[in-house]
Amino acid sequence: MTSASSEPTVGPARRTVMTAAGAAGLAAALTACGSQDGSGSSDTARAADPQGGGDGATGGGTVLAKTSEIPEGGGKIFKDRGVVVTQPTAGRFKAFSSQCTHQGCAVGSVSGGAIVCPCHGSEFSVTDGAVRRGPATRPLQTQDITVSGDEITLA
Repeated sequence: MTSASSEPTVGPARRTVMTAAGAAGLAAALTACGSQDGSGSSDTARAADPQGGGDGATGGGTVLAKTSEIPEGGGKIFKDRGVVVTQPTAGRFKAFSSQCTHQGCAVGSVSGGAIVCPCHGSEFSVTDGAVRRGPATRPLQTQDITVSGDEITLA
């Protein structure tokens, strides 16, 4: 006498379904929590010197703003592009992801030399994206930009 069922198995095994669901949940959690660690190849923004000392490449990027639109010592958030552009000192422009590295919220403002996340109060430096105040522990990921004349372009 055998205890195995003679009916055919329909669909994937329970273990396969559970493994796939767990992997999908992990991927979603990593994406929502801002899985960038800031150590990628774009750690240094390609910001060309307005006087022509930088690489000046503008091939096919999206023009974000005029240089006059970015306040010195502050910045501007481009929500539709997921980027924040800052001007830490006169004529020097930097760009960072607008996604907070703590839990993936969009940063909400730039003031007092800091990029501020409204969700839990993390603050990042306008100079290099470094954490100035937690709970975030990783810097904002840098983004590649170029400055040509008076235009700032997202590479």
